[in-house]
Amino acid sequence: MEEEEAAVARLGCDQVLSILHLLPAESVLSFAAACRAFHAWASSDALWEALCRRDWGARAAAALAERRRRGGGVPWRRIYAEVALLGALSARRVPVKGASPRPRASHSLNLVAGWLVLFGGGCEGGRHLDDTWVAYVGNGAGNRSSAVFSWQQLDSGTPSGRFGHSCSIVGDALVLFGGINDQGQRLNDTWIGQIICEESRRMKISWRLLEVGPHAPYPRGAHAACCVDDKFIVIHGGIGQSGSRLGDTWLLDLSNGLRSGIWHQIGDTEPLPLSRSGHTLTWIGGSCIVLFGGRGSEFDVLNDVWLLDINERYPKWKELKYDLSSVLGEMPFPRVGHSATLVLGGKILVYGGEDSQRRRKDDFWTLDLPALLQFESGSKKMTKRMWKKLRIDGQCLNYRSFHGACVDTSGCHVYIFGGMVDGLVHPAEASGLRFDGQLYQVDLVLHL
Repeated sequence: MEEEEAAVARLGCDQVLSILHLLPAESVLSFAAACRAFHAWASSDALWEALCRRDWGARAAAALAERRRRGGGVPWRRIYAEVALLGALSARRVPVKGASPRPRASHSLNLVAGWLVLFGGGCEGGRHLDDTWVAYVGNGAGNRSSAVFSWQQLDSGTPSGRFGHSCSIVGDALVLFGGINDQGQRLNDTWIGQIICEESRRMKISWRLLEVGPHAPYPRGAHAACCVDDKFIVIHGGIGQSGSRLGDTWLLDLSNGLRSGIWHQIGDTEPLPLSRSGHTLTWIGGSCIVLFGGRGSEFDVLNDVWLLDINERYPKWKELKYDLSSVLGEMPFPRVGHSATLVLGGKILVYGGEDSQRRRKDDFWTLDLPALLQFESGSKKMTKRMWKKLRIDGQCLNYRSFHGACVDTSGCHVYIFGGMVDGLVHPAEASGLRFDGQLYQVDLVLHL
């Protein structure tokens, strides 16, 4: 060991730092523990700032730099540790000035160009909404959002009213697919919503049907979707025309700059995820997607995790199988109608949903992507590090399912609206159920 340390010590500081820049954070910490000289090199502020930027992206690093500036210059090594070891969230109900969207569930909620955009959903009375509401929240560059929000209602009717659709962000545009209308008809239309920002914090959305050629996914609702690298939309599963659950995977190629698109069916080689609805797809960077949970064909509720790499010549699903006895109590129970949002630190934040008895949940979990990818590569010791349940400070959210959730560009602020929540039980009802119309802001608790 002493000979190895002596060999490294003969390298210049710049050479050592160049090597450390290439290592995982855990390896840098192991290097720092070897001796005092190594500890000094591995504690470089510039090194840990570079690791934050490399692992979490330039936008997140910029937001953290602003918080660091306001916090008195906290060392970047501590910032990295705070994010990596995230254990708590802070939640608050956002006060709203003026008119608000009516309570609803199975709608879409996106944050694009600094605006929250809410569309559609189902509400009491069985009506499927066609309204669009927007609220300006800013770009999330390190500053806490406004204490009070103002919703603005845009023109209604286009796209037509629906619930259980998907709406993904591609650059500064929205791509909406499918859903279920008032007559129970499943849809398979694809829409582009172009964001047009105007003066005095006003905006509008220009919707148009996207030309996709002769091939398109079967009509469906309650499917899962995500955008990959501003180039592709991937959808999976959902409920088809006959009411049966689907298990197919489709990719929409948008390399033509949103002028047109081409749908391709992919990932049809076994093993395959079970047919399901009410699940989530989350893009985790590169060409990889994570699928979690949902309701299966026999109405069973799931908590399995699958990976799909669309960059492969023949994309294939891979299930992350682990011994449940080793993670009991350390992973979310099965659920459907939850949200799964990629937040700062390479983590998927899973919230809410309901079980097979329609009992709704209010818990927050993180799925750690570095641990997940190491587990996928064969490191079984990563099992217990994949899932972590988070503490909630501040105002607890109600138990809810089929809500909308999205995150700002910093990855630090998550917005949650609506959903089905527990309500008072009336004599004529078998169980309490109501639609929620509140907006919540959930922040990562980082002591910076």
